[in-house]
Amino acid sequence: MSNGKKYVWYASYGSNLSRERFLCYILGGKPEGSEKVEVGCRDKSLPLDEATFIMNYPLYFAKNSKRWQNQGVGFIGLTKVPQYKTYSRKYLITEEQFMDVVKQENNGLELDINLERVESNRYETLRDSWYGTILFLGKEDGIPIYTFTADWDLDVPFSKPSNEYLSMIIEGLKQYVKISNEEIIDYLLLKPGVDGNYSKAEIEKLIT
Repeated sequence: MSNGKKYVWYASYGSNLSRERFLCYILGGKPEGSEKVEVGCRDKSLPLDEATFIMNYPLYFAKNSKRWQNQGVGFIGLTKVPQYKTYSRKYLITEEQFMDVVKQENNGLELDINLERVESNRYETLRDSWYGTILFLGKEDGIPIYTFTADWDLDVPFSKPSNEYLSMIIEGLKQYVKISNEEIIDYLLLKPGVDGNYSKAEIEKLIT
């Protein structure tokens, strides 16, 4: 790419499925439903491209986030299994922007991320924190795809996500992944943290 910057795909599977929510990490601002104002990236250039991407890793909800009504938020497990199909949106951003997004997800803590090492090891835990593990998901047209999660790999109590958080994921699935209401319900209903905490009717109510 002609501007001399190095680009990566960042693949999101939680609230950043919503483009508006993700752009708060680029531009700064308070996402709808969130309790926190994000500082944004040093480079506020918009993503060069974005697309839907299927991850073969399990989605689950755990912990209690101050950002999201002290309820559960999304993580993916670290074990790749072909039958897992987690919807994500990937954004083509600079390496620097990716580092800044990771920093914001880690409450402003600067992590020493060596993306080449992550790629060669498949994932690397930089900090035993919610989003302190960087995961390499492959390449597209020679550009690496990364995401971040925790190192618990499902070995953690699951937590019910808030209506606001689930609504943000639903908006992303509906508007950007473009799956039907029925597919959204089927997709979310059996996810650990949602399963047993939401009925089909309650998820239907969140779909607008």
